[in-house]
Amino acid sequence: MAFEISKPEISEKIAHHLLDIKAIKLNHERPFQWASGWNSPIYCDNRLTLSYPVIRSLVKKYLVDEIRRCYPGCEAIAGVATAGIPQGALVADEMELPFLYVRSKPKGHGMENLIEGKVDAGTKVVVIEDLVSTGGSSLKAVEALRAVEASVLGMAAIFTYGFAQAERNFEAANVDLICISHYDALLRQAVKSGYVAESDLPMLETWKANPAQWRQ
Repeated sequence: MAFEISKPEISEKIAHHLLDIKAIKLNHERPFQWASGWNSPIYCDNRLTLSYPVIRSLVKKYLVDEIRRCYPGCEAIAGVATAGIPQGALVADEMELPFLYVRSKPKGHGMENLIEGKVDAGTKVVVIEDLVSTGGSSLKAVEALRAVEASVLGMAAIFTYGFAQAERNFEAANVDLICISHYDALLRQAVKSGYVAESDLPMLETWKANPAQWRQ
């Protein structure tokens, strides 16, 4: 599987809802700057879905459906801090599975845990992420789980930009990824709804092809 996207009708529906609640912001005239230093015409905040019960439930349903389809042996759900924590908790509750989460770095006091929650060696875990860009932070969570001998079946996420770099990173780490929506579906919905002009598509596609070097 390696890198897989949900059915087109699912990806389009999620993209439509993300645009509808303004979780997606597009602005190529005043690009957003990511923590990586990349300039981007898009900013995606999937956390907003948590404030809309109908959309929150839909995201949960599709994530659960994909986990059951792609990772039928799943025994526990792990969220990636911070945005993957609430999504993971919702999924784990729906599936009646144990939940844990992985910090970006060990806790600075007390037990100094990197992983919060119980996970035994050999436990078959699916990791939940809200968004995948290059996959760097997401794959660090996988490394942490593998370090305690958990068996990571793969990852499920709400949205991916579909960067070639991310695909290479997941393949190199031997981690399967399934996403319920993606950048190309978002662009189609954005044009359909009039959120972006069709004339802007070449610029937005150029950014996706080489985000590190993109300048507007």
